[in-house]
Amino acid sequence: MASGGLAAASEFAVVFLVRPVLAIAFVFTLILLSWYVAWRTVLVHVPLVQEIAGLRPKKPVKSKPANRGRFAKFYQNQAEAAQSLVQCLKDLKA
Repeated sequence: MASGGLAAASEFAVVFLVRPVLAIAFVFTLILLSWYVAWRTVLVHVPLVQEIAGLRPKKPVKSKPANRGRFAKFYQNQAEAAQSLVQCLKDLKA
């Protein structure tokens, strides 16, 4: 009878401990393998994923030119006109 109780206990342990742990490990392994295959084949090529994972090199930041718009050109022309007027007045005095 003692061996029968031991066999029942080992069967109980296998059914309620070992098999669930193996099942969870199997499912976890399948999930990880699927994720790895998806990562290597598809997700690496998605720009958002590349940016989040740090796979995309940073683009150098270009500084904006000083005279890039209408207003800048207008005020630059005004300053040049004022400068030329001052130069003309200096030439007249001299």
